[in-house]
Amino acid sequence: MTNEYIIKQLSIFAPNTPGTLAEIAKIFQDNGVNISAFCIAEAKNFGVVRAVVNQPDAAFAAFEKKNYLLKFTDVLAVKMSDVPGGLYEVASKFGEAGLNIEYAYASRSAAVPTLVVYVSNPDIPLETAVERILHSGLSLVPAAEMQA
Repeated sequence: MTNEYIIKQLSIFAPNTPGTLAEIAKIFQDNGVNISAFCIAEAKNFGVVRAVVNQPDAAFAAFEKKNYLLKFTDVLAVKMSDVPGGLYEVASKFGEAGLNIEYAYASRSAAVPTLVVYVSNPDIPLETAVERILHSGLSLVPAAEMQA
């Protein structure tokens, strides 16, 4: 069953101005949403806050009420060894499986260190990517565990 590993990531597009991150954090807090993985990517005048949270639908609704531009993206969380070469092991197995990692960010919120990845192969369904990852010997963190 591959769908158990597909995680809903919330992407919040926000202006790149002082206080914006505090406002975003306050919205999470006020709505009882806990963050298990988080990163910020910047562009010229805006940022993209990517977050894996325990209540993605509630978070989406809360940010929508505040007129943020939002989207959900399906991502995976790969268990990674916390040793020199841990990232190499994951990256090399993705390459061997023919899977492109468009972006990734690390998290320690699961039981083991994880790498949250967005796989971008237009010709490979995400379910097939999950099967390839598992077949490679890597382990994935179930969505229920990452979004607990």
